[in-house]
Amino acid sequence: MLTADNPHASLALAERIIELLDQGRFTATYKYAVLLALLDLCMENAARDGAAPEVLTTRQLAGKIVELYWPHTRPWATGTLRQSSGPGGGQAEIVAAIEKLRTAASSDGSTSLAEAAARAPTHHRTLLDFVEWKLIEMPLPRLQTVGNEAVPFLYTIQWTVGVSPNEVRRYQRDGGGPFDNRILLRPGVGEGLVRLNNLLRPLIYHQWAVKVATLNRLDEYVLERFLFGAERIDLERVRAPIIDLQEGRCFYCGDRLEARAGKTPDVDHFIPWSRYPDDSLENLVVTHARCNNAKRDFLAAPGHVEHWREHTRPESRASAELARIADATGWPRHAERTLGVARAMYLRLPDDARLWLRRDEFVPADRVALTAALA
Repeated sequence: MLTADNPHASLALAERIIELLDQGRFTATYKYAVLLALLDLCMENAARDGAAPEVLTTRQLAGKIVELYWPHTRPWATGTLRQSSGPGGGQAEIVAAIEKLRTAASSDGSTSLAEAAARAPTHHRTLLDFVEWKLIEMPLPRLQTVGNEAVPFLYTIQWTVGVSPNEVRRYQRDGGGPFDNRILLRPGVGEGLVRLNNLLRPLIYHQWAVKVATLNRLDEYVLERFLFGAERIDLERVRAPIIDLQEGRCFYCGDRLEARAGKTPDVDHFIPWSRYPDDSLENLVVTHARCNNAKRDFLAAPGHVEHWREHTRPESRASAELARIADATGWPRHAERTLGVARAMYLRLPDDARLWLRRDEFVPADRVALTAALA
């Protein structure tokens, strides 16, 4: 449980949010906007003594979401930047609706949101209603899902995915009806978001920008991958030797690796590159593309950690084979450094952390098993 007086609360919250940012199921950029909006609202609505709020509303969130997306709808060389990878290549609905306010307010790139709202107040109110409904319908009920499991660690809400639009419209029209628009932050979450602001804000900005760059095929993304991406080092020369070391089987699922026309098994960083850049042989495993795509930047489950540790123990046959591969290829090894990083990451995980097992399955971080594996 995240509580304000728990010294591990901020670490637990940050770990969970990183899990959300790693998720690949979101077709639009809404998750970044919602996370950033929650952070902003917690800061903006601090009490006189600085305490973060415990309750926010969907209306507050809608206003903040419009504010965050407003500068994104300024003209770009090729038109408004796409913020969705959904079917048909269309624009994210919220962004398209904000563009309509710009048109109604005769707005150019220099017009502020406040100016546009003053020029077209009715359209602005309609926009807020629409954005609030879209948040209620989709991102808010689905945001806190890792793999195929819903874990309400940030907030709880009083509706489900099947909420009636008529019920929401009635609430928006006259404040009546049974709809409850409160977003109840979990204990300590508001405080944690405020404390983590300096860490989370640049992280969310960066991942949001990378998503937009990817959707729009911008050169900035190429530069990002060139400067910081793991692809800058060609892993091809160690792929075959590691496959032999693993006896031709996927490191994660254990099934036979098969090379098909135009496709080869993936070389994966066991400790995700996004968490710590490590190309040493001890951190490289070969997997099916489907397993690698499912694992993404998650930390692997205790069973995988045990397997990996057996793979890298100095006295093991696998370690001796890694030494042979290093000699033959000139590839670097940093066994103790890689193990130190693994200990630093895994042995500080909060008790309720979830680790990737297979496909969309996650399991608890078994501290006893992890400690035994990494001792």
